[in-house]
Amino acid sequence: MNPKVSIVVPIFNIENYLRRCLDSLLMQTLKDIEIIAVNDGSTDGSGAILAEYASKDARLVVIDKQNGGVSAARNDGILASRGDYIGFVDPDDWIDLDMYTSLYETAVQEKADIVMCSYLREFGTHSKLKEYQLPEKVCFRNEDVQTMVMRRIVGPLNEEIANPEMLDAWGTVWSKLYRSDLIKDNQIQFIDLSIIGTNEDSLFNIHAVYYAHSFVFLNKPYYHYWRVNGTSLTSGYNPDLQNKFLKLYEQIETFLQEKKLDSDFFTALNNRICLNALGLGLNTISLNNKASIWQKMSKLRFILNDKRIKDSFQHLEMKHFSTIWRVFFFSAKFRLVPAFYFMLVAIDNLRKMVR
Repeated sequence: MNPKVSIVVPIFNIENYLRRCLDSLLMQTLKDIEIIAVNDGSTDGSGAILAEYASKDARLVVIDKQNGGVSAARNDGILASRGDYIGFVDPDDWIDLDMYTSLYETAVQEKADIVMCSYLREFGTHSKLKEYQLPEKVCFRNEDVQTMVMRRIVGPLNEEIANPEMLDAWGTVWSKLYRSDLIKDNQIQFIDLSIIGTNEDSLFNIHAVYYAHSFVFLNKPYYHYWRVNGTSLTSGYNPDLQNKFLKLYEQIETFLQEKKLDSDFFTALNNRICLNALGLGLNTISLNNKASIWQKMSKLRFILNDKRIKDSFQHLEMKHFSTIWRVFFFSAKFRLVPAFYFMLVAIDNLRKMVR
């Protein structure tokens, strides 16, 4: 008999946090689960920890493989999964003990293809709630799943652009539970980060939500997203991030064209490209980038002069931004590089102070 839920955990050199994660999974109040731990060629003590836990609990299934990246590890986990539903957890994070009870029961009661919860960002000394301005429970069905959820994952429209920090708040896979058949029947997979650089979660969800007929959002923070791990994929400097972002946009645009979706989706993508100027800028000015200030400014100028990015900014409406964000994106739109650079430095310092 299949378990109710399969939880896929991609693991690479994460021994310092792995026990915390595994404890939160194995102590779930929903007992009829399997945990598929994909050991992606770890060279630290992660393998030994997995072997120890697997010897004590048969629900933990360990897959050892050569290092191929987080996307390949998750894809292998999907293939090995037997559950009626599939969830994803990253190994430096942890979850509330009743997370999968709540998500699974909601999925069954609402006949939902996908159920999503909110989350807490964990900084070691404190937590910060990711706030969604929505009721405790929202159900989307039929065409609303595409026009209200999928479109939001593609990018923001109108008043939504006022909060750039919410750009990918709907796109994470680890906050969701998916009907297994939805993923497997439509052959939905994660694309390698070596191709798109980041946002593999959002791209996966664009495909998954397109095929979904029902989506439920629970405004309860069951998931704990650890922001202290300095080796995380979201930290550091990526010198090729711009090219990979452009490939990501191409992947999204091709999918929208193939499915003949309306103009709102393409406007949302353009807005995503504009808001991603913030991420590209912060990557460029990163302390891990050892270039001089002038070299960083030159890189920023190169980014803002890219044809795809320039074209997107031509259509960006800035009336919904607060004053500060309006000035920031005005400097990006009109390629005022010194202003853009110094605002990026201020934003970077501010986010470190208030996180």
